[in-house]
Amino acid sequence: MAGGAAAAVVVAAVNAAEDESSGLSYKGMSSDNIKGLILAMSSSIFIGGSFIVKKKGLKKAGASGVRAGIGGYSYLYEPLWWIGMISMIVGEIANFAAYAFAPAILVTPLGALSIIISAVLAHIILREKLHIFGVLGCALCVVGSTTIVLHAPHEREIQSVIEVWDLATEPAFLFYAAVVITVAMILIFHYIPQYGQTHIMFYIGVCSLIGSLSVMSVKALGIALKLTLSGTNQLIYPQTWAFALVLTMCVLTQINYLNKALDTFNTAVVSPIYYVMFTTFTIIASVIMYKDWDRQNPTQIVTEMCGFVTILSGTFLLHKTKDMVDSPSLLPMRLPKHADDDDGFVLEGIPLKRQESMRS
Repeated sequence: MAGGAAAAVVVAAVNAAEDESSGLSYKGMSSDNIKGLILAMSSSIFIGGSFIVKKKGLKKAGASGVRAGIGGYSYLYEPLWWIGMISMIVGEIANFAAYAFAPAILVTPLGALSIIISAVLAHIILREKLHIFGVLGCALCVVGSTTIVLHAPHEREIQSVIEVWDLATEPAFLFYAAVVITVAMILIFHYIPQYGQTHIMFYIGVCSLIGSLSVMSVKALGIALKLTLSGTNQLIYPQTWAFALVLTMCVLTQINYLNKALDTFNTAVVSPIYYVMFTTFTIIASVIMYKDWDRQNPTQIVTEMCGFVTILSGTFLLHKTKDMVDSPSLLPMRLPKHADDDDGFVLEGIPLKRQESMRS
């Protein structure tokens, strides 16, 4: 099913490119956008699979050491976790390259394909059931992705990393970056110590906010390497290395809190929520920094937003599907590892004391 979804998006892109070459009135994707599309879909395959492998590695490590969800790092000694990590790195490299060719408003929403792959593999490998409405959610993600692919803006022509630095230091984006860092610090130092183990939005919030800055840095570095390989050396500019430093700090933060989220909460819940929040903040950051919508008319912008909302609807269905499968209304978002606490919850979401009274 995941392969068919990817094929559907590729066919749409190729048809769009053929329309452009035949001189039709509809202006399809540029060759750079198609390259970015193929790289983005390859990235989704590797990243979607990495969620599952890392989850199994975290569970295996947690069985013999301190779980990542409560601050442990025993997973660093687990080969299975490293296999998942390598798969994610390969996916991120492909994603990195995709940003060098296509705008973030095209590349980032295609992460929905990784959700489909993750959901299917979780159903097969982790025995996390996929309801029929989850299949519908996958279909909506494909429809929304195809819509965005067909109406994505052409990549901005940039001749030097200095131009990207100028975009990053404009007042509007500096304000956005300051807000993101401030909110992330508040979540890390105030809310996560108290509520991180019971509320998924705090871990995912940090990953998504910081992730939007990492994507902007990835795109800047991708452009710098693309220009360097074409004969215009960008490695001589300190701005290139400044973007690399920002990217390193952001990625390390994302990995840390994503591991905590995966270890504490169900994969079928983590993946779609992370995707929705990460994509939303990334599109906002890209619109502010790279001014993607300046090169589009209102009809294209509205169509892209409709496609994005369709993807959000699909991820919402995937999220609610888990509740519908495991329990009609009582399943908590957090699936505890132990059911022997005095007031703890078992997997069915019913307190132990209530179960005893029900039996009597």
